[in-house]
Amino acid sequence: MKRFWEIDAARGAAVVLMVLFNYSFALDYLKLFTLTEGWVYWWLFPRLVAGTFIFIAGIAVTISYSRNGKTAKRGAKIFSLGLLITAATYLLVPEAAVWFGILHFIGLSVILSPLFMKWKPIDTAVAGMIIIAAGAWLNGMVFDFPWLMWLGFIPVFTTLDYFPLLPWLGVFLTGMAAGKKYYSKGKRRFAIKETQVPLINFLGRHSLIIYLLHQPVLLIILRISGLF
Repeated sequence: MKRFWEIDAARGAAVVLMVLFNYSFALDYLKLFTLTEGWVYWWLFPRLVAGTFIFIAGIAVTISYSRNGKTAKRGAKIFSLGLLITAATYLLVPEAAVWFGILHFIGLSVILSPLFMKWKPIDTAVAGMIIIAAGAWLNGMVFDFPWLMWLGFIPVFTTLDYFPLLPWLGVFLTGMAAGKKYYSKGKRRFAIKETQVPLINFLGRHSLIIYLLHQPVLLIILRISGLF
């Protein structure tokens, strides 16, 4: 299957930023080192990085669907990996376990994506913006029940990773809108000069396995060095 180098490059750059943030978060969480302070790095930066991954996932699912019409198996695989993250964090850090993190979210969004495939790009983008606005509105509220946390009704809880459908499905849908417009029928619809950066593209092609392994690798390094 033909890959688009610019998508791999964008995803690879996001991987580098993700590893930087997650490593700095882990070091701060373990009280070993604080890189910086302030909401720009600790609140805005991780949301921009995650938003990039989610937007690209929306583009990628339209390309995949146009080529083979199948998304459920891929979505179920990603969601299952999210369940493994839930199990691991519940065992290791039960007070901050991941109940609906980014893998749960992307997996479920991929499974739901066929519902929006026949929509026009503009309709998909508008729906995405409405969902983002709804999520921003809900974000100012707290609910006393946990069973709709996956949707965006936020209970009082602590977690290391949380990406509910509201507002993040909106970001995914805007990615789908871009995919429909610029990669319709699985082909690039714009001209771009190829500029390969082998390492970045490699990271982009293997972003899922890097996401799963980079934190355990850090903990192993810290354990070997005697810092954790």
